[in-house]
Amino acid sequence: MYTNKNNKLDVREKTMEYGISFPFDEELVMLILGSGSRDVPINLMARKIVEVMNESESEELVPRLMAIKGVGESKALAVAAAVELGRRRSSHLKVRIQHPRDIIPFLRNYAISNKEHFLSITLNGSHEIIQIHVVSVGTLTRTLIHPREIFMDAIQESASALIVCHNHPSGNCEPSEEDIETTRILLEASQILGIALLDHIIIDCENYFSFVENKVLFTNGD
Repeated sequence: MYTNKNNKLDVREKTMEYGISFPFDEELVMLILGSGSRDVPINLMARKIVEVMNESESEELVPRLMAIKGVGESKALAVAAAVELGRRRSSHLKVRIQHPRDIIPFLRNYAISNKEHFLSITLNGSHEIIQIHVVSVGTLTRTLIHPREIFMDAIQESASALIVCHNHPSGNCEPSEEDIETTRILLEASQILGIALLDHIIIDCENYFSFVENKVLFTNGD
């Protein structure tokens, strides 16, 4: 940790210079807090918060944080929210996809959006998730995608396979003619590039439609 009187400023400057992966855990907490309290300097508060985070389950984190001197509800919720956001953003990593429904829990936050999101899910040779990418964000009714954008991340990540997904803000997850034609084009591109397109999944708030399960273009699931 930086121990001089301007340690908060040092953390910000170092982070801006070297990137968000540079700070230690306590320094990341300092960035979240913004300031300490009248009686507790920010670096000391951050150290105690990290200790509590390392010892607490998620459901008990907020009350335990609020028990730290100088940490009120706002600071406790800010830290807990950052922890939960990090968990959600990384919970899909290395999960093996064996069935279309296996991917749905990691896509639900897009299902409630009033804009259409087109996603690409890259997978390794064991069909474990490498990453989930937002390829494009459209309007209330449609989004525009191109095979180049879909497969770019898969190529960069040396993915063996790919699943594409988009949400239907209308609440009806049945594919449109445009969805079917887009999938046909992506299938052709996948065969040229040698990166298997495993499925196209459409989601809404309550349901999903799998092209594989419904045998639309995918006659044998691969």
